[in-house]
Amino acid sequence: MLKNKLLLCLAICAVSVSMAAQAEQKITVFAAASLTNAIQEIAAEYEKEKAVSIQTSFAASSTLAKQIEQGAPADIFMSADTRWMGYLQERGLIDPGSRTNLLGNQLVLIAPRGKAFKVEMDRKFNFGAAFSGRLCTGETESVPIGIYAKQALKNLAWWDAIKMRLVGTQDVRAALVFVERGECAAGIVYETDARVSAKVETVATFPEASHDPVIYPLALVKGASPQAAAFYHYMKGDKAKAVFTRYGFNRFC
Repeated sequence: MLKNKLLLCLAICAVSVSMAAQAEQKITVFAAASLTNAIQEIAAEYEKEKAVSIQTSFAASSTLAKQIEQGAPADIFMSADTRWMGYLQERGLIDPGSRTNLLGNQLVLIAPRGKAFKVEMDRKFNFGAAFSGRLCTGETESVPIGIYAKQALKNLAWWDAIKMRLVGTQDVRAALVFVERGECAAGIVYETDARVSAKVETVATFPEASHDPVIYPLALVKGASPQAAAFYHYMKGDKAKAVFTRYGFNRFC
């Protein structure tokens, strides 16, 4: 009887240790909102292959960087620009040796489906008169898509005519939703965001020279686990590359 009780206790302990070990296999990824669909798909496939759980958090890169600075338990960070990755690196919060420019993207002008308008990407074009209503993009001082959008609008000499009609949102997906609903007559988002929505259409692509290159740096957050490092390398591999490419991202490394 005593022997049976001992065996039962050992079995329960073994199960508890196993469950604890599995619980430790959680990887937390903080990534720019524009990466939502691609990383969710990549994470789901990786979870099928490995005995790990991947938790994702998507928002503006600025928001995520500030959360990491405040102690949020992230293992991997992927930003939509180099500025916010640099912000964390300057504060010693990422592993600098792991930092790599993984992906690129394009900046596009969108409208609700069926309500496109003519645009010429030229400084002489009267952009303010091309449509009525508001223009949505990310907040232009902190959110990467908004920063890129402001650069493009200024370089095309359109900023002064449109700035009072601009709606700055918390991230690029919020801007996309405003255009989908018709609450904004136009929006500036990434090409990959326009491609995942059946409710908008691309009016034009901004010239690459009109704004800084859209670069997505990837890095491990300081203190990341070996399991997180393994997924970080998976995100740089061929299987993940195929997913990113299908969603329209360009590859840098």
